[in-house]
Amino acid sequence: MLKPLSYISAVLFSVSVVFVSCGTAKEANANLPQDIAERPADESSQKYDQAQLDRIRVSIESEVAKEKCTNANEWSFAPMGAKSCGGPQMYIAYPKKMEESILSRIDDYTEKVKAFNEKYGIMSDCMMVNPPTAIKCIKGKAELIY
Repeated sequence: MLKPLSYISAVLFSVSVVFVSCGTAKEANANLPQDIAERPADESSQKYDQAQLDRIRVSIESEVAKEKCTNANEWSFAPMGAKSCGGPQMYIAYPKKMEESILSRIDDYTEKVKAFNEKYGIMSDCMMVNPPTAIKCIKGKAELIY
């Protein structure tokens, strides 16, 4: 009769040890530093700054995309962004009627990218991005031809 009682005691003790150790592991992990990728972006982080640049770029691209392209002669293009070793990241087509407003926004974006690259020591491929040779209207969208 003693053997089953000691067997039950041993099982209960083992189960108790498992539960206590699992709870301790959870508490110990709570005090460890978290992965920086999981840290919320604050206003002084590279992730935050990159998100701000992305918002500006998307805003410019969205504004241009609203315009329908029917005559390529009514469109032009401009360099946009900046590689860390010089030159633009890309070129963007825009309607000439928007030239005053859009070029200042593109220039502002480019200056902010330059500042970002310098602030965070960003490296790039240093491949030269050639300017487009023409613009064509394809299905209502301005397409840069290289």
